[in-house]
Amino acid sequence: MCKDCGRPYYMTTAIAYTSGKPHIGNTYEIVLADSIARYKRAQGYDVFFQTGTDEHGQKIELKAQAAGVTPKEYVDNIAGQVKSIWDLMNTSYDKFIRTTDEDHERQVRKIFKKLYDQGDIYKGYYEGLYCTPCESFFTESQLVDGRCPDCGREVQPAKEEAYFFKMSKYADRLIKHINDHPEFIQPVSRKNEMMNNFLLPGLQDLCVSRTSFTWGIPVDFDPGHVTYVWLDALTNYITGIGYDCGGEGTDQFKKLWPADLHLIGKDIIRFHTIYWPIFLMALNLPLPKQVFGHPWLLQGDGKMSKSRGNVLYADTLVDFFGVDAVRYFVLHEMPFDNDGIISWELLVERLNSDLANILGNLVNRTISMSNKYFGGAVNNKGAEEEVDRDLKAVVLEAVKKADEKMEQLRVADAISEIFSIFRRSNKYIDETMPWALAKDETKQDRLATVLYNLAEAITIGASLLEPFMPDTSGKILAQLNTEKRALEDMDTFGLYPDGGKVTDKPEILFARMDIKEVLAKVEERQAAEAAKEESPDAGQEDSGRTEGPGEEAEQAVVDIEPKEQITYDDFAKLQFQVGEIIACEAVKKSRKLLCSQVKIGSQVRQIVSGIKAHYGPEDMVGKKVMVLVNLAPREMAGKMSEGMLLCAEDADGNLALMTPEKDMPSGAEIC
Repeated sequence: MCKDCGRPYYMTTAIAYTSGKPHIGNTYEIVLADSIARYKRAQGYDVFFQTGTDEHGQKIELKAQAAGVTPKEYVDNIAGQVKSIWDLMNTSYDKFIRTTDEDHERQVRKIFKKLYDQGDIYKGYYEGLYCTPCESFFTESQLVDGRCPDCGREVQPAKEEAYFFKMSKYADRLIKHINDHPEFIQPVSRKNEMMNNFLLPGLQDLCVSRTSFTWGIPVDFDPGHVTYVWLDALTNYITGIGYDCGGEGTDQFKKLWPADLHLIGKDIIRFHTIYWPIFLMALNLPLPKQVFGHPWLLQGDGKMSKSRGNVLYADTLVDFFGVDAVRYFVLHEMPFDNDGIISWELLVERLNSDLANILGNLVNRTISMSNKYFGGAVNNKGAEEEVDRDLKAVVLEAVKKADEKMEQLRVADAISEIFSIFRRSNKYIDETMPWALAKDETKQDRLATVLYNLAEAITIGASLLEPFMPDTSGKILAQLNTEKRALEDMDTFGLYPDGGKVTDKPEILFARMDIKEVLAKVEERQAAEAAKEESPDAGQEDSGRTEGPGEEAEQAVVDIEPKEQITYDDFAKLQFQVGEIIACEAVKKSRKLLCSQVKIGSQVRQIVSGIKAHYGPEDMVGKKVMVLVNLAPREMAGKMSEGMLLCAEDADGNLALMTPEKDMPSGAEIC
């Protein structure tokens, strides 16, 4: 299994944007990356695992102003929160980089100057539609339902002097690289999206500086300009390991670059597979070997947002379930290329079924029987039967399959293969019935062999489990009084030391939980947090809050740019009615659109809305909503839309459908 012992393996996560405390969906990425890093180390690779925080930009400048602190004070606080959560989740990163680090900022200034001097960057001005949360400009044609195509939030007209990068200069070279290296963008669906939606239609030049705010890395040769976020943030992958623009770079950089893996969320795949490779080409550096865009972890009732009150945080979940249970859930429940779902109910179900019943009960029963029948001694007497050979075959096949899945970064599938060992071992107990063997003096060698096989199967399973549940793996192996099995030794069954002795005090690894009790505690905790935020002294201490600084004030009120006044006659032209959503589906060719069938009185209208980031199709059915009925029909992504659903939007771009306060009949007029 030692694929290439000692070979360097450099992997990174996206760096977390310091606009607020990361929720469990954000935390999933660092846990996923950690499991891959640990597995690669087990294979013998010399792993360097980098993560960190992205700390510049207009959004952070505005949040710092709202919080009454400097931008540096603001990001220091949030970066501390990010690092504490990464540490809480037992992640084994080797470096935590911050884009406010002096060595990073120095290299970004040098990179900008180099690209300018060689003609890749030129000065102009930008006039377009700007999304502040995404810090991105868009043309009218790139918008989805008039909103940002990436996050679905409102965009504003903007015009300012800026420097631009000549993206088109390198587009053909990048297209060739992607075609020649099918493993470069994974999963394949992400590659197809980048090629068809961005590269093949033609790239526009990219804005790489801003003048409308000051919280960024200055452009040395042109005061008033700061480096735009993506040229700043993306270069962390090389500055963090010692890249020196115009110099030779450190030995570490020469050893580690190009990166073996950039692990990122699917929402930023464009920046990492188009902008970043082109920047590297301009710097005459090799491209990373693979960029993997993982899916999202969503709450049971849709995408997490504070305005909807459905945000889950890692530290809260750990308080209820423990670190390894949370790690298991987020890793096991996330499909390879589809979004996963998390909820309190699902967490409790998995804890009870997989961790308490399948794993914990197996370990406890095996150790307890070894103590009861042989004083804790584990001996292989060689009294083998056909059922033993089947157990061994399942265990060894699971080892092989888990390794194959990890090579493909199919982490959830790898965990399922490991748990097939534990499931088969439980079945093995039922088949061999050690309690019945114990009653027959002539079956003692057979009983010892059965318990030896169980100890060996559990040792292999627990050793394989280490990258995903490190503490649990260690506890199991400690109770069996053995060491973690090396991957290269797992193709052999029977290496548990003959005559070994298990602990005489088996530990309950996972206690079953009652969902009603858990939900009651959740409600009690939420009520306490709400009361704390409403108290006069709520702002005095931030340790128990789930929001970032300043967000409390942002949620209380929202000021928007006033539009031109209208007359009553203008208003009277608009027809608003109550509609009932009777069916809803995602629009296949769009990342943002839902297509709803809305019953309005006796009629049914089809309405397309850019709200997929906030509602799933299953959330929509049955809702009573407010509809602008007499809006002219419009085709969107191949679907005809015959009206508009009304929504409210907070300062962070979170949406909520407008619904009647009381239950009103479909078709009722809103006046």
